Amino acid sequence: MQPWQCILGGTRLLRRRPAGWTLPLALRTLGSTGHSLDSGTHTEGAKQSGGGLEAFRVKLATGPPMQHFLRGAAPAQESHRLPDDAKEDAAHYLGTDTVAEAPRKVYLETYGCQMNVNDTEITWSILQRSGYLRTSRLEEADVILLVTCSIREKAERTIWNRLRHLTALKSKRSSALVPLRIGILGCMAERLKEKILDQEKMVDVVAGPDAYRDLPRLLAVAETGQQAANVLLSLDETYADVLPVQTSTSSTSAFVSIMRGCDNMCSYCIVPFTRGRERSRPVASILQEVQLLSDQGVKEVTLLGQNVNSYRDTSEVQFLSGAPAPLSRGFSTVYKPKAGGLRFAALLDRVSLVDPEMRIRFTSPHPKDFPDEVFQLMRERPNLCKQIHLPAQSGSTRVLEAMRRGYTREAYLELVHHIRASLPGVSLSSDLIAGFCGETEADHQQTISLLRQVRYNVAFIFAYSMRQKTRAFHRLQDDVPSEVKVQRLKELMAVFREEAASANAAAVGHTQVVLVEGPSRRSPSDLCGRNDGNIKVIFPDVEIDGGSGPGSAAKAKPGDYVLVEICSASSQTLRGIPLRRTTLRESAAFC
Repeated sequence: MQPWQCILGGTRLLRRRPAGWTLPLALRTLGSTGHSLDSGTHTEGAKQSGGGLEAFRVKLATGPPMQHFLRGAAPAQESHRLPDDAKEDAAHYLGTDTVAEAPRKVYLETYGCQMNVNDTEITWSILQRSGYLRTSRLEEADVILLVTCSIREKAERTIWNRLRHLTALKSKRSSALVPLRIGILGCMAERLKEKILDQEKMVDVVAGPDAYRDLPRLLAVAETGQQAANVLLSLDETYADVLPVQTSTSSTSAFVSIMRGCDNMCSYCIVPFTRGRERSRPVASILQEVQLLSDQGVKEVTLLGQNVNSYRDTSEVQFLSGAPAPLSRGFSTVYKPKAGGLRFAALLDRVSLVDPEMRIRFTSPHPKDFPDEVFQLMRERPNLCKQIHLPAQSGSTRVLEAMRRGYTREAYLELVHHIRASLPGVSLSSDLIAGFCGETEADHQQTISLLRQVRYNVAFIFAYSMRQKTRAFHRLQDDVPSEVKVQRLKELMAVFREEAASANAAAVGHTQVVLVEGPSRRSPSDLCGRNDGNIKVIFPDVEIDGGSGPGSAAKAKPGDYVLVEICSASSQTLRGIPLRRTTLRESAAFC
């Protein structure tokens, strides 16, 4: 039996016809000839159906207008958005068993990068407004939503395995309870929408990264027993007016999304196809969110985006003038330079002034977009962390060209030297791919030598995983055997650990400012925090000087800044002795 499919406001609805199901007479009559109901051919038949044509016209006139059905739809462009005062009426056509009458409990599960963590918070903010309740217990949930990652095949396999477990849970659901609804959100939903709906029959909702506003309506459709999907990508959706609800009220840190999508089109990367084109969130809404987080006691904010340092706010007229921002020396792009807009350095300037005692980080940047103004600000402002993520991906110029990264090995190293000259003591991290298409052993050795030359403090290293839709999928051959990828991955990780341990050892004997996060996972008698370079620091949980005179000694608590003298180091962790509590402005004079 074939599913009946239709499109409503960007949503795909699927419902199987019950046995013996037929169209209502009026619709069957309309569809049988292709003529309108005003045709005299159908007048007599309509009268015989009971109620007649006039009665049917009355029903049409008194029913909900088309605008009613469109209000819940996620707009593709800002110009189509309804006014804020347009209230959404109760969706009586979807049935009476709604969230308003019986609040549903939602369980959110997050996979992948920091952007997905932020997406989870945005999702919860939207659902909370619509009357949903949050639960941290899977067995209590009426709705289970997975915020997914599609960057590598391993990430997707994890989701498929999880779905099998959840669909088994759904099939065992007690008939005394409301049916369990399962939703797939985010990048995997965008990439594999048809496969998820058709293969996983027990998935009720599929929503792409730009469709979270539509979730209440999609879930309302799912309440009727239908599958619902919205995977429309937007040219302007930034969720600027949605203040994310933090998943942990006791957290000392938070993520703030400043832009979505990516225009770089690196040949290996699926992000432009799952998250769309670059668009920047208005600076005013970013500052509002950062101020709110400061008022809540958050001590560290990380600005998020696929390419944060290409931030370009054009929301106000005064931002529109200006020439395109210059690229880093020796770098190029596949797209035409964009003129006008408030740029990343100006955003950093404004964000850092919101609360001088709040640390500011950003990720993930592209090496091509680093004007000297950014380094100057980072040098001058104590709350702008001296830590930069500088994705290299490969140490081979030949492989970088195949990846469409827009730079050579030499240009990348020149930028590294410039950053270290501008920011003495800066902490560098990177992304590296082992076994990209056509990578030879000589190319691999070039990446190893890059690791030794730069000596990153942190690195994220992965074996290459080809993704459909990417340029590599269409133009290149995934010709490095999996066993070779694994071996090269192991070699890269071993070299990184060796060099990182050496780089971190340089901190021994120095005093650093550590933001306390909480107890160490391995030892309840220790506290754990992170230094300015985002390296984990462990120190004893003992009473320390409060910095305000006699009698101020007390144990440090999450959110405190503590001066710690570093006494040992490994590739991932520093250990030290706590001296006293401090502030960012106070510590800037001697750290």
